[in-house]
Amino acid sequence: MKQLFALPIVILLAACGAQPAPQFFGAERHEVTLQGIDFVVFQKGDQAEVIRLGYLSRAARDAVPPLMIEAAERTTRCRVAGPAAGPFRSPSLPGDTGEARFQLAC
Repeated sequence: MKQLFALPIVILLAACGAQPAPQFFGAERHEVTLQGIDFVVFQKGDQAEVIRLGYLSRAARDAVPPLMIEAAERTTRCRVAGPAAGPFRSPSLPGDTGEARFQLAC
């Protein structure tokens, strides 16, 4: 009986993963690993959302913000022009190492 209950939970967890914010629905998805950290980048036009995957200790998070910029630039082949603005602006606090949104110059 326990196995029957666990099956839907396993299926739900398998479906989990990096999902774009609503503003990035329909965006092109890229995956990249930099310095052992996995990132998913969603590109929609000249906007990018970068999501860091996995757990990092507090000390290991210091290297993440520049890696997020590098992830966006490598996968989109555009230069990061700065943080996204307007409806693409990130709701995260400044310095968040889990998610960032950028304006791209392509």
